[in-house]
Amino acid sequence: MRTTLNIDDCLFQDVLSITKAKSKTEAVRTALTEYLRMKRKEKILAMRGNVDIRDSETLRQEEIKEYEEDRQ
Repeated sequence: MRTTLNIDDCLFQDVLSITKAKSKTEAVRTALTEYLRMKRKEKILAMRGNVDIRDSETLRQEEIKEYEEDRQ
């Protein structure tokens, strides 16, 4: 998709420098991808303390134990 953007030259030079992109398109794509990754990470971290996350082996063992108890 083609889009026309008005971006401050200094800001764009910083993005090109930081991303080490070979083109403006690559720089914008990299910057947007990184921004979205960062926002998703923030959203997940905001749930800290609200979600009980344990390793899969522990969960699996607990499920087997519960299943066996239900069968008795």
